[in-house]
Amino acid sequence: MRAIYFLALGCSVAVQATTLLDRNLAYLSPFVGYPEFSHDTREIQARHIAYAKRQEVDASGFTDDHYPTFYGGDFSNAPFIWSGGLNFTHSGSYHRVVISRNTTLQGDPFDDSVLLWTRAVPIGTPDQSVPVCVSFKIFDNPQLTGKPLDSSEAFTSYDVDFTVKMEATNLEPDTKYWYQFADCTNSKTVSPIGATRTLSSPDTPADQVNGGKPLTLAVFSCSQFQAGYFNAYGVAAANTSADVFIHLGDYIYESLGNGARIGRQTLGRELATVHDYRQRLGQYRTDVSLIAAHEAGPWITVWSANPLDRSVQMFTDLRKIVLKLGMTMRLQTSPGRLVTVDDKLRIWRNFQIGKLLDLTMLDTRQYDRDITDLYYNTGFYDTLSQSKSRDAIWRVVGQQIVFTQLDEEGAFDVASGSIRNRILDHIQDNKIDNVLILSGDSHANWVSDLVHPNTTSYDPVTGAGSLAVEFAGTAVTSGSSFGTGIAPLAADAISQVLVVDPLNADLQWSEGSYRGFFTLTLDTTTATATYWAMSNISNPNLDAFPSATFVVKTGANKLTRPVAGGKVAAGILKASPSVLPSGVASG
Repeated sequence: MRAIYFLALGCSVAVQATTLLDRNLAYLSPFVGYPEFSHDTREIQARHIAYAKRQEVDASGFTDDHYPTFYGGDFSNAPFIWSGGLNFTHSGSYHRVVISRNTTLQGDPFDDSVLLWTRAVPIGTPDQSVPVCVSFKIFDNPQLTGKPLDSSEAFTSYDVDFTVKMEATNLEPDTKYWYQFADCTNSKTVSPIGATRTLSSPDTPADQVNGGKPLTLAVFSCSQFQAGYFNAYGVAAANTSADVFIHLGDYIYESLGNGARIGRQTLGRELATVHDYRQRLGQYRTDVSLIAAHEAGPWITVWSANPLDRSVQMFTDLRKIVLKLGMTMRLQTSPGRLVTVDDKLRIWRNFQIGKLLDLTMLDTRQYDRDITDLYYNTGFYDTLSQSKSRDAIWRVVGQQIVFTQLDEEGAFDVASGSIRNRILDHIQDNKIDNVLILSGDSHANWVSDLVHPNTTSYDPVTGAGSLAVEFAGTAVTSGSSFGTGIAPLAADAISQVLVVDPLNADLQWSEGSYRGFFTLTLDTTTATATYWAMSNISNPNLDAFPSATFVVKTGANKLTRPVAGGKVAAGILKASPSVLPSGVASG
């Protein structure tokens, strides 16, 4: 193996090195079947070999001051790959942020594999023609003892910002694992230990999913760096039993923000280039709570986790260019898998987690909003029907737009009105039970039974006539849609008006002050949503409290009455007043 690490010019080494480049999925095209958008690893390898071949030439006649090498100007003792040390971090010296910890990421787990991601930054200034070699090992215990269940090595380079994405394969379904990255040239240089898991295989009986224990999803959206610390992620990692982390959009923001009051001023400018996005992502990933959540378990995200989702909306005529940049960034800087380009670049996808649930992640920013009044997005309807046909118990849909039609002082969200009605028609006409819609983007909390707007067949007191249930969550930090920094009492006054509005008959709870997240816990008979409110996001902390808990029983297709047990710790229930804990302040 030493020939892989140091200067060797044989054909076998060239083949081996190219293989190591190909193992890094960050070099791939973000689109399935479009290699022309990939990084040409043969060309990159040729560059590496050309550099190595220079070592055959006597260096005494060269003046090397202009050419940075590893050991001064003597080409003869430069290694084939970088061996000057690595930092496993998504920070990096180029944006002058001090990072307190290293980080790795994972995402899109299957029943036999997971994607593992890291960024291995060379210490010093390596030549651009020199690759970095990173290895990983994955184990069935947090002590990383015994024989690794899978391991591999891959090259990375400046071409992909020294990011590494490898797939751990041949894993057992429904199993928790622990993994670690290392520097191939120095096994003592390692990343922190990360935890991950595989999902149950699609045919696993519902009562055996997650080892027979309830499965918990932690659900987030809208984390703006300058608005506050990402404490919600840390609370989910430390204080809940979350098995999978779900992100419904706006993982980062392109905008600038002072944030000086709390020490969270954004770096750089409003994002436009690859460098800008790399810098901003690196800054986001200095947040200790975000680091903790990425190390705690696998993430499943929608399109908006890609930093360019808003740019796609803004530059419709330049979609292919913007998407190429955006999807390349997504591939390099997030743990997501490849997407299809044939169907308008849709990236919504479905996870069959045993017979317990189907989790469908929609693309309502770039894809579904474009087809509000068209009829070629039948794939989602098919997914619901197929889920019923295969006898899955729950159908959980993650997306970015509040689904229920809310009357907010005479203003209605009608952007998704047509598709909303078609989905409800499909659920009703095909008698599809147990649909739960998870929504983000609104920067406030909403919980509703789901019915056709203005229907007369729904009873808000009993829930009779409801077709499904929506759990919409607030932002991790982004300002409330009720008013940035709004206090609980002022937000409750707005919520009170909303929940008693007869046009909002299906809205059962509204809360607009606290930043936070919610968990959704599923077993064979019950779905339980617990909302968490952050007490303070002006500094890093884990001070939070459960603000409300809601239950849905299988076959009911409505919130269990009394809703939230008749009592919440924040916000307004349709039938009950809010009860705020004493001394709790809005973050």
